[in-house]
Amino acid sequence: MERAVEVKNLVKVYGRNVRALDGVNLSVEPGKTFALLGPNGAGKTTLVRILTTQIRPTSGEAFVFGLDVAREGGKVRKIIGYVPQEMSVWTDLSGYENLLIYAKIYGIPRSEREKLLWEVLEKLGMKEAAKGLVRTYSGGMIRRLEIASALLIRPKILFLDEPTIGLDPSARKAVWTELGKFKEGDGVTIFFNTHYMDEADLYAEEIGIINEGKIVTLGTAAELKRSVGGELITLAAGPNGLPSEKLRTLEFVQDVIAAEGEVRVVVRDAEAALPKLLEFLRQDGISVARVSMTKPTLDDVFLKYAGTKFEAGGRVSEVRQMRRMIRRG
Repeated sequence: MERAVEVKNLVKVYGRNVRALDGVNLSVEPGKTFALLGPNGAGKTTLVRILTTQIRPTSGEAFVFGLDVAREGGKVRKIIGYVPQEMSVWTDLSGYENLLIYAKIYGIPRSEREKLLWEVLEKLGMKEAAKGLVRTYSGGMIRRLEIASALLIRPKILFLDEPTIGLDPSARKAVWTELGKFKEGDGVTIFFNTHYMDEADLYAEEIGIINEGKIVTLGTAAELKRSVGGELITLAAGPNGLPSEKLRTLEFVQDVIAAEGEVRVVVRDAEAALPKLLEFLRQDGISVARVSMTKPTLDDVFLKYAGTKFEAGGRVSEVRQMRRMIRRG
């Protein structure tokens, strides 16, 4: 079966020694929604930019629906839609005027433009606001307009670089509701990066985690959570810290995932293991500031495979501020 995305031993080196991608291998099936997670600087945006023909790889191969992105860039661009992190519409024009410009850039015949523009606007829930200036739109409406512009060519695959970063929860949900309708109606493949774990959990049919330029794990959200283990006991460190290595020696402990200021202990039955764990720490003279018991989440998966917590706050606030400045002109 032809893959929507096929990446083989992909390497990208910037300058002499900045290895953004270090032998990436990845396969995405047609019609799927795929999420790529990773810390800042892990290689997410570099991979998307290679797949969308913006930059060339140093070595390795990458294909989109069987087309080589390095050698057949023109053909690739005819079947992909791309929405970058940066604002890609003009705020002093109406939504309709923005789409009209993109339709001309894409070479859509004059006879087809009017029908197509209103069709896309309706699909993204933008029909009533189409004649209003973009500067009057909410953040969610602007993002939907940007997605609408990428859908004008009826792409086989839509690449979204952090599609809802900086939006409030209701706006994020609205964007994904409209994307879901389009995916169901047109069977488009969606490939997206995100800083929101819940977004990947809710909307991605498969998730990949990239770290230091390598794909470190792949699977559905449920599969990845199961890979962490049974249940989690999270211990917030007291003044003397927590003995992570000693905890690994306990027979009822399946794994220990250490993070700054806390330790997550994977056990089969958290309720039964907790008293034994606290007694072990008490005998060792170790105090604990806080304890909680949970099922594994994607945050725990990320911590296990990327070795760090998933931090989105700084990046989100930067993007939100940048977009506000652009809208104000």
